[in-house]
Amino acid sequence: MYLSIPISKAREFVVSAQMLNAKAISNADINTTYEIINRLGYVQIDTISVIQRAHHHVLWTRQNQYHTDHLHDLQSEQRKVFEYWGHAMSYLPMSDYRYSLLRMENFKNPKHKWIKKRYNETKYLFPEILHRIREEGPLGSKDFKYPTDDKRGIWWDWKPAKMALEILYWQGELMITERKNFQKIYDLRERVLPNHIDISRPGESEVAEFLIRKGLQAMGIASLKDLHRFLQPDTARDSDWQAVDRAVITKVLQDLVEEGEVIKIEIDELSHDVFYISNTALQEVQKKSVLNKQVHLLSPFDNLVIQRDRVKKLFDFEYMLECYVPAAKRKYGYFVLPVLWKNNLIGRIDPKADRKTKTMIINNLQIDEDTLSDPEFLEGLSKTFANFMRFNDCERIEIKKSNCKSSVNTIKRGITQALL
Repeated sequence: MYLSIPISKAREFVVSAQMLNAKAISNADINTTYEIINRLGYVQIDTISVIQRAHHHVLWTRQNQYHTDHLHDLQSEQRKVFEYWGHAMSYLPMSDYRYSLLRMENFKNPKHKWIKKRYNETKYLFPEILHRIREEGPLGSKDFKYPTDDKRGIWWDWKPAKMALEILYWQGELMITERKNFQKIYDLRERVLPNHIDISRPGESEVAEFLIRKGLQAMGIASLKDLHRFLQPDTARDSDWQAVDRAVITKVLQDLVEEGEVIKIEIDELSHDVFYISNTALQEVQKKSVLNKQVHLLSPFDNLVIQRDRVKKLFDFEYMLECYVPAAKRKYGYFVLPVLWKNNLIGRIDPKADRKTKTMIINNLQIDEDTLSDPEFLEGLSKTFANFMRFNDCERIEIKKSNCKSSVNTIKRGITQALL
């Protein structure tokens, strides 16, 4: 017999675990930024910059006075976060460093054809790269550029030295000490990793326990598949990127259930699926519901929505990032943000920050019809838009396309008032 909860309670708890169940934290404290990263387990790094990059956006969503310097300072000055693979390249708490050691070992003898080929092609460069960094200090890939490389065009991105730097970084020989203009600057691990950080090699079961506990902390409620995908890819072909095999996670999860640390639960409307929750979180689930009235504009890489099939199952929200889809085939837009309100995903916006004119351009605004009739939502959306504009250094807004034309003027008036 499992504990059974309604889908509304499951959503509430998942949103709460993601620190999205109330207004964003109203302080500019860098320690709060670190606490968010530690609670979520990671923040994914992304290069797309039509608005503030995803890693900044995810943090701003939860801390509305977050400053983009925070990540730089946490990484390069305080050494409280580091960059490495999660399910993708991410900022991770430095205190969790040792749980990446098994993955680093994978890259010393890679099995993936693409990695193995480039490892074999570039390993002759490893000694010279390490020697130069040891003697000269932190270096970026441009520091290994030769004059003849100037005409190599886009393929310069995978020049041998750059690939060698990346492999040495994946192996743990190098770490990223900082980014300059978003470009990675590499240094020796012993000059970046704080002395107090535990670097003892964990066993596979210990890594699996870490992933399960951290995953349940971050996701609140999770299926086995969700846990397989937390902080690592889920496919066998990506085994070099996996911290531990899925079979190990499955076995350790069963052990934790038998020990009573993890509890199986059912969601009424998803009775064919089994979900898991930590025993310590049970009392939180059983507390009286508190309705979340904050409107959040989520990054496509936000931790809440990054597992698309989980989003579909728990929130009945079909979502994909269409920037990689040809323009003519896009349904909603290039860089669409899901809209969260009252623990439900109720719409999408496709924004672009025109930095020259300081204009936030909303190429498409699509909100569920039932939600549009609620004045409370329109007021909340206006305030969130105003904060989003400030975060992206915009002073005016232009809404080009919308399914709620009758509400656009109300939203704009609300934005003007909120900006005052």
